Amino acid sequence: MPKELLLQVTPEIAANELLLKDYLSKQIKVSPKEIQHVSILKRSIDARQKAIKINLKVLIYLQGEPFQETKIELPIYKDVSSAQEVIVVGAGPAGLFAALQLIELGLKPIVIERGKDVRGRRRDLKAINVDHLVNEDSNYCFGEGGAGTYSDGKLYTRSKKRGDVTRILELLVAFGASEDILVEAHPHIGTNKLPKIIEDIRNKIIEFGGHVLFDTRVTDILVKNNEVEGIVTQNGDKILANKLILATGHSARDIFELLDKKKIFIEAKPFALGVRAEHSQELIDSIQYSCDYRGEHLPPAPYSIVKQVNGRGMYSFCMCPGGVIAPCATSPGEVVTNGWSPSKRDQATANSGIVIELKLEDFKPFQKFGALAGMEFQKSIEQKAWHLAGQTQKVPAQRMIDFTQNKVSTDIPKTSYVPGTTSVEMGQVFPGFLSQILREGFKEFGKSMRGYLTNEAILHAPESRTSSPVRIPRDQITYEHLQIKGLYPCGEGAGYAGGIISAAIDGEKCALMIAETLK
Repeated sequence: MPKELLLQVTPEIAANELLLKDYLSKQIKVSPKEIQHVSILKRSIDARQKAIKINLKVLIYLQGEPFQETKIELPIYKDVSSAQEVIVVGAGPAGLFAALQLIELGLKPIVIERGKDVRGRRRDLKAINVDHLVNEDSNYCFGEGGAGTYSDGKLYTRSKKRGDVTRILELLVAFGASEDILVEAHPHIGTNKLPKIIEDIRNKIIEFGGHVLFDTRVTDILVKNNEVEGIVTQNGDKILANKLILATGHSARDIFELLDKKKIFIEAKPFALGVRAEHSQELIDSIQYSCDYRGEHLPPAPYSIVKQVNGRGMYSFCMCPGGVIAPCATSPGEVVTNGWSPSKRDQATANSGIVIELKLEDFKPFQKFGALAGMEFQKSIEQKAWHLAGQTQKVPAQRMIDFTQNKVSTDIPKTSYVPGTTSVEMGQVFPGFLSQILREGFKEFGKSMRGYLTNEAILHAPESRTSSPVRIPRDQITYEHLQIKGLYPCGEGAGYAGGIISAAIDGEKCALMIAETLK
């Protein structure tokens, strides 16, 4: 029987197969030649002490023990071109994995995506970065693959109770992701590799009889006697089906407005909002690894920090080691930031959203908008930032210590944010209570991470699309909307997920619930 072992080793040993075999041979008291194969099941970094260690969970196969390389393969899909149709609105992770699950269950998905395919999106990303032009249907948030495709591709989730995380990771591997994502404690694909995987998923959906429609925006949901009948597109075309998975993402404001106008029940939901902070990766490495140089065997260091400030949670969000800050507006007249990293995480800078949890009471100035109050609060800050920074895709920026001291920065160095920055006192961007919490919070961050509070760090505002400002209520068991039969609110936009993995799981669950009703 292969032997399972938990161990801590140096980064050098963890990175070298021969050194690892030699180390393991001493642990189990055999010759290195007797070790046929070592499978690494889990890997994580322990940087709590000055001497950094790598935690490994391994399976050791000795000579004579049966071992065979296993290849992760896709489920067996059958042609569904003549099967019952289900409309899936949105081709983000929730929509795409819902479509795959529908095919596996013998149903035909009609995937409707307002944006372009992954290749077509690139031209629009260049336009917003270089020419400051925002395409409302194709940008960092909208288009094939959703917001995660070009904003990092992080696969870490705390949502283990929501569903089978391993299944989603294995599907991604079967579609071309590295098997490392099955092993790493904080798996990540990278924006340079994820588009090809997304493209392959789409091709598989089409191969087995599903339809994928790009540049197709839903302008109406057809409802009769509180039951879904189909949708209407921007061209006036009708697509009919009595099952609809609504997986439109956290930035599809027109969908929230449509539901509100049609008196389809939605509700305001708290979310988090703040800034995106950029440091040099070298500085973050020195703080996290307690060394001047991290060496060739350690990855660029991430960080995660949480503080309670004036009764509010202030925390790092979507931290991107070796990454850059991107412009994520979805309409003209607003600026929004987010961050991403390539697969190697080899950029010179590190960035993270630093956000504060909001409460429903914070939206009182916008209460006339009802369930859309949080969305209007969010919009007001994004639009104010746009005006303050010069009415382009430049963002308000300030050096970190200057911000804590209410001082306008006399100069802002070039950052990874390509459209550029404008020196602004951040207190002008946010309501007073948020600015005060951010100022005090950064001082607290500096106490926990020595060196973090520095004027070499640049704050970019706002980081405002952390999650949906709206929840579309659904039955906890059937996943069907509480009011409209056949409508399945799904993923981040509906308020039921917080990243690629949890959204994909939610998409699969909605597909499973639909199949249950059709048995």
